[in-house]
Amino acid sequence: MPMGKPPSGGPLSRTRTRISASSLTKYLRCKKQFFLSNKLGLSQPRSISQILGIVLEDSLCSILMRRPVSINSLEELKQWCYDLADKEAKSCYDSGKESWDNTLWQNEQQTWDDVEISELSRKIKNGLDLFLEEVKNCFTSGGGPYLEQFRSGNSPFEITSPAWGDEPLFPIPDKVRNFGMRTWSTREPMQWQESGKQVNWAESWEIARPWIKDPRVHQPQRLFHPEGWAAGELDLVLRWDGKIRIIDIKSGNPSSKFAESLQHQLNFYAWLWHETQADYLVDGIEGWYLDDSSRIHYDVPSDEEINELRNLYRTTHREMLELGEGPVRFPEDYPEPCNNSAGCFWCQFGQDSENEFFNHLSNMEISISPPSQRIGEIQSRVNVRGKFTGQWGPLPNHYSEPVLGAMVSVSGTQITIEESEPNAYPSLHEYSDGEVVIVNALPGVWRGNPRLYLDNKSKIISVDHHNDESKQKYELTRIGLMRTRANVDGIVLSIDKRSGVKLDEKPWSMLSLHIWDGEHVAEVVAFGSSITSQMIAIKPGDKLKIVSAELGWRSGLPQLRIDQRSTRVTIID
Repeated sequence: MPMGKPPSGGPLSRTRTRISASSLTKYLRCKKQFFLSNKLGLSQPRSISQILGIVLEDSLCSILMRRPVSINSLEELKQWCYDLADKEAKSCYDSGKESWDNTLWQNEQQTWDDVEISELSRKIKNGLDLFLEEVKNCFTSGGGPYLEQFRSGNSPFEITSPAWGDEPLFPIPDKVRNFGMRTWSTREPMQWQESGKQVNWAESWEIARPWIKDPRVHQPQRLFHPEGWAAGELDLVLRWDGKIRIIDIKSGNPSSKFAESLQHQLNFYAWLWHETQADYLVDGIEGWYLDDSSRIHYDVPSDEEINELRNLYRTTHREMLELGEGPVRFPEDYPEPCNNSAGCFWCQFGQDSENEFFNHLSNMEISISPPSQRIGEIQSRVNVRGKFTGQWGPLPNHYSEPVLGAMVSVSGTQITIEESEPNAYPSLHEYSDGEVVIVNALPGVWRGNPRLYLDNKSKIISVDHHNDESKQKYELTRIGLMRTRANVDGIVLSIDKRSGVKLDEKPWSMLSLHIWDGEHVAEVVAFGSSITSQMIAIKPGDKLKIVSAELGWRSGLPQLRIDQRSTRVTIID
């Protein structure tokens, strides 16, 4: 089963609450790079190769979902899919250009005019050559062990390999709107031969087709660890010969500076398959490179190595969650000095560098004027005393993540208390009667109402009136003095915008930027209608004054949220 039912959370939550193959490989390459990009969320100029890596894979998979008709030889099959590659390369070019044009922060040394459709076609054809090797092997083996089962109309797999014309499989179908009113036919029905006949090339293509991410399915098509702390998105899964082989597609070649991460990535997928598929160990893990048709094989981890990987990933996940607390000083060697690995960008900021952008930022003068405060002065932890008056959840927060919540009466004021992230404080509902002291809560606000967020550093203590030491042991914060908004000045370090649809196909959009006051850095985010044309026009290096931003928290780090009704953003000349 190449994908599982996703948690109730939406796409916005995936990078910070679970360990994935990409976050793992980045962490193993350089912990500082991981902290700055994944934990703090600093983006960097987007490159053309990043965009092409996505659209090339989509184009290759689109052809794999097609069905050949009236094909009588391998040469005819190859020519058929090569013709499709030439057509698909133009669509690949157009979708890539649209994505590039919509990128807020581009690599200024690159231009889309350098992209050639012929080069895109060449890479797609290289990927098809790798798959045609599987089709040829299927043909010479007589169709493999599932031939007659396919011919009888019964797929041997619970989750079938997607094809144009077949109905797609949604992980959570009850969330899909108007599903029954749609039509999926593209006039490519599969014509199977009668039982006992020699397999033909069209059947070999159909049987060998791997499971791939279906572009018609907007919901996550990933494997999710049963405990929810790990997830992985596979590119291809080959199953035609009765064995399970996991394939990862790379648009480059094995000499890439990122190539050393491939084995770590595939080992993670092999482990995750074992954890989600009743302890089944895959039979093969491979990397397919589109630049030179390279097929790189790695040994599958043994049962003993799988256990070692499980312990490694658990430990690494805990370390990831523990990184960072409060406003982040920037730049500094945190959490560890940079390893000068592939992909390190912000790690070199503040050091002797030939990067003109870094030198420009370092030489800018930053003045803090009223009513702004230093980012490092933002209040991060508070202790309050109150009484629970209601509980709810798990319900989606503004990231569409399922979190527990409750209402607490503090000095006659009702305040919402909520997990900062899913499973950040799973025992929240265990406290329902009597007074409590909430220790190390993160203060914030949402839509004008004060809110307390709990994470793994928070705790709730029941008050014993006969022996109440809470007042003496913990310094309590008066609700009237709790800061829930922030005013900051600084320079924009990075900016990024993401959009898509949720599980129920409702659209979402999020803009994030990072502001630096010369000492500390904080993330600033805006959702949906709060993303104005002024914000989209902001560029790295601009000076901003932000007044009355709502204070929130992600993974223990401050996150300033833009409310279009009350927050004022000014670009300073």
